[in-house]
Amino acid sequence: MHGDGDRFEQLLQQAGERVRTFLKELENAPAMTTADPENLRELFGTPPGEQPRPAQELLDLAFEAAGTGVETAGPRFFGYIPGGGVPTSAVGELIARTVNRYTDMADLAPGLVALEDGLVRWLASVFGLPAGAGGLLTTGGSQAMLSMVLAARERHLGEELGHGRIYLSDQAHHSVRKAARIAGFPARSIRPIPTVDGRRIDPAAAAEAIVEDRAQGLRPFLLVGTAGTTNAGVVDPLGELADLAAMHGLWFHVDGCYGGFFRLTTRGHHRLRGIERADSVSLDPHKSLFLPYGTGALLVRDQAALHAAHGEDDPGDYMQDLATGTLPDYAAMSTELTREHRGLRLWLPLHLHGLDTFRAALDEKLDLAAHAHEVLAAEPALYVPEPPELSTVVFRLRAGDDAANRAFLERINASQRAFLSSTRLDGTFTLRLCILSHRTHREHVDEALEIIRSALP
Repeated sequence: MHGDGDRFEQLLQQAGERVRTFLKELENAPAMTTADPENLRELFGTPPGEQPRPAQELLDLAFEAAGTGVETAGPRFFGYIPGGGVPTSAVGELIARTVNRYTDMADLAPGLVALEDGLVRWLASVFGLPAGAGGLLTTGGSQAMLSMVLAARERHLGEELGHGRIYLSDQAHHSVRKAARIAGFPARSIRPIPTVDGRRIDPAAAAEAIVEDRAQGLRPFLLVGTAGTTNAGVVDPLGELADLAAMHGLWFHVDGCYGGFFRLTTRGHHRLRGIERADSVSLDPHKSLFLPYGTGALLVRDQAALHAAHGEDDPGDYMQDLATGTLPDYAAMSTELTREHRGLRLWLPLHLHGLDTFRAALDEKLDLAAHAHEVLAAEPALYVPEPPELSTVVFRLRAGDDAANRAFLERINASQRAFLSSTRLDGTFTLRLCILSHRTHREHVDEALEIIRSALP
């Protein structure tokens, strides 16, 4: 069980051969592969036995299991928010998992903590936060959202939660509500704000709600804007929201999990203006930075807020040998006391490929979304509400109810050459084409557009 020596090298070689085959076959892999869940349980759910099994057999089973479902790593995945997973990130992850350093306390792994801290500070600079801003890498936007709500709660409410109020668009991601519930807020603490155009939050309506709640003795403390909604890929008026938060003394958070990294581009920097005034920003590098799932980030203007919400005055006598230095102790900044090191999975591909490579890929996605919109808007049978602000195009049948549009989506996905998902906009079942995989290029989008046209009733 030592996992070193010749057997380990052989395992790495065998796994590497299968990884190479997988990557080589992605270009022509079906967008989705279906199977009976009960058969999958029987095939893959066998408990471990008392005796070892051959590595070849286990690797074959692992890749067979991974081959069932939606091909989220491939170029034809247009549903939800694609990621793709830059494979060089997996090499950084292999190193992190092999050396197995404990990085929640800087004293135990100062080199890797310094690497991660440098990444976080660079991210803060990308989003225009001031010197001294920081944060941490998380498993994703949901975990980042929870730590943000806890920090805002501690800063503005202390232990008096009952009258706290949180303001967010009716298009905001459900992770905000989930985080608030876990943080101890009842459902009445959430004040959904209507959208001015069915997409973007209405700052005037938010201002009215804040004033009304305060007049009733409630305590408004958190305003959430979105830099790329999951439903339609639009950006809230972040500058106006920042003004509103400053006027009323609220914590201003921007959910940049989908669209945040478009700020690396000239167009995205313009479209996300105002994000630099946030008190905190949540990000998902596994979305608009193309990294593997499980890679998120929380940036905060004032790191002391994270410490106040998550730190312990008396962490335990068994920790008395650990020094407190200039590097961050992430255990005092998040809900996790044990966490894997997440820095290398981000650090290695960014340095290896260079920022220009990522910037060019993001610009390509903006171009491809504009192209898809132009083609779909020219189709008489389709209603395409608006040009994409980022990389999501929404559309539906001009003539047809929800059932007809659902059947339309099913015909598209039945091709197994494109996978789209749906949402509800303006109360109506609507299809979404989200272009964000680093492997998706013009030929894949054109193929998807042809499939969409051929699926029209």
